[in-house]
Amino acid sequence: MSQLKKVVDPFGEVNVYPASGGGVRVVATILMEPNREGAQTGIALDGSGSMRKLYGVDTGGGVVSSLFAKPQARNDVSPVAQRICAYLARKIDADHGTTCIYWAVGNNGAEVEVVGDLTADQADSYLFKGPSEFGTGTQLLPAVKYFVERFKDAPWGFFVFITDGELFDLDAVKDYTRTLARDIAAGKRRPVKFVLIGLGADVNERQLEDLDDLDTGTDIDLWDHKLAAEMRQLPEIFAEVVDRNARVADNGRILDPQGRVIKNYSDTGLPALLTFDVPAGTAYFTLEVNSQRINQSLSDSASAPASTYSPTVPKAAPLPAPADVPPTPAPKSDPAPKQQDESFDIETEQLASLIDLEFAEPGAEIELDKPADE
Repeated sequence: MSQLKKVVDPFGEVNVYPASGGGVRVVATILMEPNREGAQTGIALDGSGSMRKLYGVDTGGGVVSSLFAKPQARNDVSPVAQRICAYLARKIDADHGTTCIYWAVGNNGAEVEVVGDLTADQADSYLFKGPSEFGTGTQLLPAVKYFVERFKDAPWGFFVFITDGELFDLDAVKDYTRTLARDIAAGKRRPVKFVLIGLGADVNERQLEDLDDLDTGTDIDLWDHKLAAEMRQLPEIFAEVVDRNARVADNGRILDPQGRVIKNYSDTGLPALLTFDVPAGTAYFTLEVNSQRINQSLSDSASAPASTYSPTVPKAAPLPAPADVPPTPAPKSDPAPKQQDESFDIETEQLASLIDLEFAEPGAEIELDKPADE
């Protein structure tokens, strides 16, 4: 299987597989925000020692003379965490509060430090400056277990993990994932979805792909992964959260490069999950819907003609400057989040180059200050 990195709107994810006769099977999703009753959400931030620089923590050392002064450290994690946490709380979480933790902290990176449950407004200005004790390793399993066990009775759980490097316990996470998937398939556990987001230049994407493509022996796919630098908009974290019964348009067609119909959805409506086969050597396919044509290449090295669909997505407003003392979130059951009394200036240009996140569907107006329930 190959998951394409270069995906055009309105697709969330496009995967290609070898098919019989030398052809290619295409499995693509139309990006949608999930609507799951009783959903619980969480965000887990890597707190291992290698993350110090990304949190803007001075690692010490250097020349004494002021002639060689270091540039001021910048927190690259906080703006990303603010946006994701606020988005989940505002759009997805049933309690409108997203649980935040640091993971890979303490001895051997095997501990979890709970921040608390943040509402969207609190997350918008909360300073994620890193854990009280950075870890000496990067173990993911304790964070996964924390969310799974805490929200075991929730109808659905959606949890995002942000990391910069290599996982020390990948095999243990795989074993736990297989067991959890079997339990979910058997109806013993409620469904969950995990998304790993790689941040920075040292991410081991091979490990993220291993989890993403893990064969659990069931139809349950628990992991997805993204690289922050490659994300076009924030809802991409839901690329694999697809309602197989959802219909996004009354009709539509899949065409090959010669304009021949590969699949016609005029009788069934266009589903959010598309599956079809194309002949070997096909460079791209076309989705024809609502009198528009969207051309999607079938490899990251191939190109496709420009689509007639060119949505104008408004840019999100600049991040608000954090308050000197972030507000105390109201927890679901854990103690109140630890307060962080430092202020800092977010350079929004840097965030834009790091990750281009949006809060709206194409063509929608953005009202960042307006709560979702008004």
